[in-house]
Amino acid sequence: MTTTQQQSTKQDILQYLLKQGPSTAQVLSETLQVTPQAIRRHLKDLETEGLIVHEVVHAGMGRPNYLYALSQEGRNQFPDRYDDFAVSLLDTLAETVGKDQVGSILRKQWERKALEYRDRIGKGSLKERVAHLVELRKAEGYMAECYEIESAAGDPPAIPKFILTEYNCAISQIAESFPSVCGHELEMFAVALDCHVERTHWLVNGEHRCGYLIQQNDDS
Repeated sequence: MTTTQQQSTKQDILQYLLKQGPSTAQVLSETLQVTPQAIRRHLKDLETEGLIVHEVVHAGMGRPNYLYALSQEGRNQFPDRYDDFAVSLLDTLAETVGKDQVGSILRKQWERKALEYRDRIGKGSLKERVAHLVELRKAEGYMAECYEIESAAGDPPAIPKFILTEYNCAISQIAESFPSVCGHELEMFAVALDCHVERTHWLVNGEHRCGYLIQQNDDS
């Protein structure tokens, strides 16, 4: 395979992950019609270059699968100028009305978004509500997923807990300039789900994903 062909295949992998979200090497091999060996070699190169990341997914008693997704650097291969405009607009507002006023505006925006999410998520169990939130976030361009934390064998039934993971941030440039939006996001999830939310991972801190621990309030 020529260098040009290799670069073309790598670009096809990045485009697939951008459009379809996280995927396994097997699915990529079948979809792109490239041998599994070649796909794994390309995935290793892309991960070394910092363009993709992987998560280990355990399914039953078999061997674990590796789920590959774009890193933030990988997403930057497909630039979106809307973030630049938004950051520029917020900078202009900060210069005009002050950072405190901009902070109030951002808080109002997230309060409105929280109520919108809550209406669209509806009632139901916490598991159902978290699943609905994940679908809403996916529709907005986030690579989101969630799983329930299982109780250990022999332990008494525990309060349901979930981990929500987002592998990209649709407002990453805004978050870098105005990190308060991340705090508002925590509040937004808590209001939308009517539960307790804690951050476990943060893209702004250099980690490859944002993670949230979600559990029912003690009085729920």
